[in-house]
Amino acid sequence: MAAVQVAGAPVCGAREPPPGPGSGFRRLSARLGSLRPADSSSARTEIHLLFDQLISENYSEGGGGVTAEDVSALLVQACRLVHLNQEHLVSKVSQLIHHLLNRLQVIVDEQNLDFLLAYTISAFQQCSSWTHMEILQALSALVYYNGPKCQKYLPDLLGETGILVKLSDPSQSDPDLSRAAVHCMANICLSVPGQPYLDEPYRNICFQTFLTILQSSKVSGMDDITFCMLLQNALKGLQSLLNGGKMKLTQTEQLGSLLAVLKKYMFHGLPGLNIEMPAVLYPAPLPQYDGRSPVRQEPMEMNPSKPVASKRKKTKGKQKKGHQGEELKEPNGEIGAGAASALGKLTLHEGSAPGGAPEGSGPTARDRASSYLSSSPWKRISSSESDYSDAEGGLQSKMRSYQAKVRQGALACFLSTIKSIEKKVLYGYWSAFVPDTPSIGSPQSVSLMTISLKDPSPKTRACALQVLSAILDGSKQFLSVAEDTSDHKRAFTPFSVTIASSIRELHRCLLLALVAESSSQTLTQIIKCLANLVSNAPYNRLKPNLLTKVWNQIKPYIRHKDVNVRVSSLTLLGAIVSAQAPLPEVQLLLQQPCSSGLSSSSSATSWFNSSDWRRDASYAETLEESTDNSAVSSVEPCWLIRLCISIVVLPREDPCSDSDTSCTVGNIYEPSPVRLEALQVLALLVKGYFVMAQGYLMELGEVACRCMEETDPSIQLHGAKLLEELGTGLIQQHKADSTVALSQRVPVSLVVMFWAMMLNGPLPRALQNSQHPTLQASSCDALSSILPEAFSSLPNDRQILCITLLLGLNHSKNPLVKAAAARALGVYVLFSCLRQDVMFVADTANAILMSLHDKSPNVRAKAAWSLGNLTDTLIVNMEMLGQSFQEEFSGLLLLKMLRSATEASKDKDKVKSNAVRALGNLLHFLQPYHIVKPRFTETIEESIQALISTVLSEATMKVRWNACYALGNVFKNSALPLGTAPWTAQAYGALTSVVKSCKNFKVRIKSATALSIPDKREQYGSVEQYAQIWSALVTALQKSEDTTDFLEFKYCASLRTQICQALIHLLNLASSSDLLCIQETVEQSGDMVRLYILQYLKSGVEGDDTGSPQSPQERDRMLSEALEHIKGIQDPSGDTAKKTITAYLEGILTIYASAAESCVSLL
Repeated sequence: MAAVQVAGAPVCGAREPPPGPGSGFRRLSARLGSLRPADSSSARTEIHLLFDQLISENYSEGGGGVTAEDVSALLVQACRLVHLNQEHLVSKVSQLIHHLLNRLQVIVDEQNLDFLLAYTISAFQQCSSWTHMEILQALSALVYYNGPKCQKYLPDLLGETGILVKLSDPSQSDPDLSRAAVHCMANICLSVPGQPYLDEPYRNICFQTFLTILQSSKVSGMDDITFCMLLQNALKGLQSLLNGGKMKLTQTEQLGSLLAVLKKYMFHGLPGLNIEMPAVLYPAPLPQYDGRSPVRQEPMEMNPSKPVASKRKKTKGKQKKGHQGEELKEPNGEIGAGAASALGKLTLHEGSAPGGAPEGSGPTARDRASSYLSSSPWKRISSSESDYSDAEGGLQSKMRSYQAKVRQGALACFLSTIKSIEKKVLYGYWSAFVPDTPSIGSPQSVSLMTISLKDPSPKTRACALQVLSAILDGSKQFLSVAEDTSDHKRAFTPFSVTIASSIRELHRCLLLALVAESSSQTLTQIIKCLANLVSNAPYNRLKPNLLTKVWNQIKPYIRHKDVNVRVSSLTLLGAIVSAQAPLPEVQLLLQQPCSSGLSSSSSATSWFNSSDWRRDASYAETLEESTDNSAVSSVEPCWLIRLCISIVVLPREDPCSDSDTSCTVGNIYEPSPVRLEALQVLALLVKGYFVMAQGYLMELGEVACRCMEETDPSIQLHGAKLLEELGTGLIQQHKADSTVALSQRVPVSLVVMFWAMMLNGPLPRALQNSQHPTLQASSCDALSSILPEAFSSLPNDRQILCITLLLGLNHSKNPLVKAAAARALGVYVLFSCLRQDVMFVADTANAILMSLHDKSPNVRAKAAWSLGNLTDTLIVNMEMLGQSFQEEFSGLLLLKMLRSATEASKDKDKVKSNAVRALGNLLHFLQPYHIVKPRFTETIEESIQALISTVLSEATMKVRWNACYALGNVFKNSALPLGTAPWTAQAYGALTSVVKSCKNFKVRIKSATALSIPDKREQYGSVEQYAQIWSALVTALQKSEDTTDFLEFKYCASLRTQICQALIHLLNLASSSDLLCIQETVEQSGDMVRLYILQYLKSGVEGDDTGSPQSPQERDRMLSEALEHIKGIQDPSGDTAKKTITAYLEGILTIYASAAESCVSLL
């Protein structure tokens, strides 16, 4: 038989294509396709040469037009040509599979994958061991992102006797085969989001295999680099499993084992460290100490040619990072050494450098860091693309590179672990990874900050900081327990003090890292980590000065050459001004004079002085009128406001810097991310420290105007957000309950000028910019933040402009804009200057009702809120203007509102909560001439039934609370047939059911309030109905402490107060027929009721929001009136019940009077 059978006539595709991209591949593929399987020396030689040519072909970027289908077809053909007994060719075809799939970045399709997997698995099982390495590499390339498609072959690969499971065993004699098998297993675990994933049994096998490898020591015969590669593969496999989202680490042992190995390999090969770890980390709130064997001391490597620098020697000039070390040592210990967990005991090999000078004395922090760090046995390199200097050369440099990749892999895997477990579980391990201030004589321990301060690789340091940021993100609730405002001198350290100590140590270490860092990328991560810490730490419970240190350290970085550093620095400043604002410490910092080399204050001043509005005569008059008003001019200018304004509106002093890749000749301003962050800082500062910002009201308004005039949509949007915050700050300051003195408030005349500038500027254009709906929505929010007193003083044309724009935008097709416009109308309808205008109220009502039927849930929710506000306005107008407004308001529109609100009460909870509020107001607003009309009768019945069903529903507590409140409003309308209508029993039945058994006490309180609203006996219906209400209130009083939710206990007193008031109210209305049920209560539960009524008489509940009188004299009067009412009842059936009740009430009043006299005599 001929060596290679070639068809007599050339087959289709066998002709060589013309030269072009991928032509070499196609030519060789065509030749390979023309061959037929044969077992001769010449055939094997030709196949061998073809494989070599395919491997050596120079494939251009992207494969030169070669498709995945072409590659898959070629590989299938190659495998068909090679019999499994031709081991040299099997090895070569395995190399070809590995090379082409990796070089051309091809993922094999499912049909061809089936054939190729069957071939490679059979090859591994039948061929000699010397071919196994190449076969495993080919298998690894085939299963890459194809794990779920390999289901048919997973038993052969991952079963109990599977190839990969056997080879990955730590006892495997060939280290390279073990590494390749683990790499293959890791590739199987890779998943594409949205695609099927590995079955759970195989996931568990892989997880346990990777974990076992990481827990095992290096076997004899394995070199260090191979061991590092093995660890990398295991870590990548674990990361893939965790990233898939299917791996649930619910068992403490499983999670603890994983965290233990991750902590171990975070420090793998880190110079100067040698740690031992237990097999499992357990959750503990306090530091854990390892009882294992002590750490082995390694000999210290010192370069005799480089003497140790003196600690106190001050560095001259600007040193490169390569000649700095890693830590700054302070009197209370070395950086990163105060970790909360001593599980990993730390041995430092730096020699005996003395402690540094206290902060603020002697050399600067950077000089002290440089001096101390220069004594370290290893050094960071200067900023460059490489992680290491080539000075060490060769194998040692390569070894350190591989060790750094292991550390990075462990940190990346830890990051994935954090994302896959609940935060409350993660914080059980806080002390194992986050530093704590070390106690005197306690062993130094390692933490994430150890890596951030000591690792020679900038990339690894950045990874550690990313992990720390992920831990801190969302930690506000956990850290809220921290407290160290007072000195604790106890036999034990409270947990709150331990957490406070950890927060303080984090500040110290991160600031030291900030001083010592030279890599811009890592510097950015440090600052982001600080911002996360500041956003979550409870500074109001900690000793002051922490934020001052951060503030002073970050100032120089605001002008850093790297854009990302500048942005993150501003983010950190934003976090500071928003942390539990307003903080006295931050207020003092804002008042500091501008320093730290932050220039541009002069240019900012010239910009302020040149503003057009400053030359306006009306502004000069306003300023003159308010010369004694500190709201106009601050005692001390705020440097942060000036800085942010200069960043936003002024040209850069250095138009281009090395790191600004986007810098162009025409771009004279700071890059957009920097300007956006500066605008966010301004908005946060206005929100938290309006008293500081109000002196710059007009300047900030002009900044907002300039931003909205720009072409960049993001800048425009942030300008509108700043305007909204300014408006909100002015509203808060002028509220009736504001704590700001009148003399300290911004004058209304200045607020009018401010809004006139806005409305004569770019705000109307932004509202009409349909190309940018997000800007339109933000502009609506800004427009809704006009101070009502200022709105009424605006010129009529400006008022009409605002109303016209909002009514027009309510017709927008964009749900975001429509929702914002509906909300703004709901704000305007409360303005005193607009709410009495029947035409405006009617126009607003029609606009809101249209939005209430929108398909967007968000639009409906905003419209329902506005409808609630509009109905509040109807009630206010009814009480202030009387019948004139009610008669003028359209009855047809009122009916339409009732029907729409009833329909909305069946919507989602966000819509329902305000729909029932509106229903209560509308039913309260109805007049007798409305009620008697036939078209209203059915709608009123439906509306009340909607409220009753909502009270009894399983909706959120806010919805049910509003429904009870709404029924109380219904009872206030004496024109409604309460007591005789069929719905009376249902309404009272719903309220009595809730007052007895609802889990939420605020709902119970509102139901009791509603039951005490009717002011006539006939409104309570029949004797049976009255008795039912009375008994329900007594039962509710008895159960007023029955709750399993600790948060509800704070409402117990308020609930009892309201129930007692309702019972006394019922006594005041009781008829002779009602006395029997009251007597029954006195006889059966008299002692309990007496106790609570005495409590009610003796003390009020501050802020109980029940509307009950707080004065004991008023309560005493109410009970006395009830007693007189009972005495005056004519009981034809006999006086037994009357006498019993009278004696009972007189006894309560006597006890109360005696107690009051005792209190007076004691005084």
